[in-house]
Amino acid sequence: MDEIKKEDIKQEVFDLYDDYAHNRVNRRDFMQKLSTYAVGGLTIASLMSFLMPDYKGAIQVKPDDPRLKSEYIHYQSEKGGGTIKALLSKPADADKKLGGIVVVHENRGLNPHIEDVARRAALAGFVSIAPDALTPLGGYPGTDDEGRALQSKRDRDEMLEDFIAAYDYLKNHKDCNGKVGVVGFCFGGWISNMMAVRIPDLAAAVPFYGGQPAVEDVPKIKAPLLLHYAELDTRVNEGWPAYEAALKEHNKEYTAYMYANANHGFHNDTTPRYDKAAAELAWKRTIDFFKEKLT
Repeated sequence: MDEIKKEDIKQEVFDLYDDYAHNRVNRRDFMQKLSTYAVGGLTIASLMSFLMPDYKGAIQVKPDDPRLKSEYIHYQSEKGGGTIKALLSKPADADKKLGGIVVVHENRGLNPHIEDVARRAALAGFVSIAPDALTPLGGYPGTDDEGRALQSKRDRDEMLEDFIAAYDYLKNHKDCNGKVGVVGFCFGGWISNMMAVRIPDLAAAVPFYGGQPAVEDVPKIKAPLLLHYAELDTRVNEGWPAYEAALKEHNKEYTAYMYANANHGFHNDTTPRYDKAAAELAWKRTIDFFKEKLT
């Protein structure tokens, strides 16, 4: 990755990767279109290596971090996929019940990055649960390409039920104070919005660049919202004006931020779409929001 600098890559390459990451182009077409940008010493192989996630080098909170107690658990999602595997984490020195956070993965299952994010949430003073919606299909398979292929085989409304069931599990957990919020990324951003629609007692929702609910569902939202959008994410941003108008019309509590010159996925520090300044600011705002609403 040192061979290629982010500033040397055209925005069209990131847009192309976004299409690939969301199954709008297949791998063959992605590589064929990517070849257009393999100029000036760049090769398709080097571009592919640059764009793909680096999980080993980007973990901020290791699985065995002594400051945390983390374990895999299973809970029941009767309306969804049945028995669902999840990572449950909390501070090792917790001496009281804590606010809960459901951490929702992108469109590729519970990969190492989202597990890392869940541990970061726990380290900030919460009990977090990060479900793997791919559990009914064998779980996250080890690569994002395979993960995306598996997740495309599941019905997204059934997966929504899996995360609603995770909320119920966490709300009633012995280590939780009963106040539970949700944070999700990409697909998980849509899930976060929809959990706000579906769960009257949800204490807070933080969608990162997430698809919006139907405007007719906005009146059902009770939870306060903190919404993070990326300026260059034209695909997701198309739905924001109508969503914001509906939120205003129905006097919903929300705060929205648009991060300048940031791409979809800017919080994910395993890919070159990562924007360090935007990601750190958005995460600080997220944790401050949860501390206000969940404690």
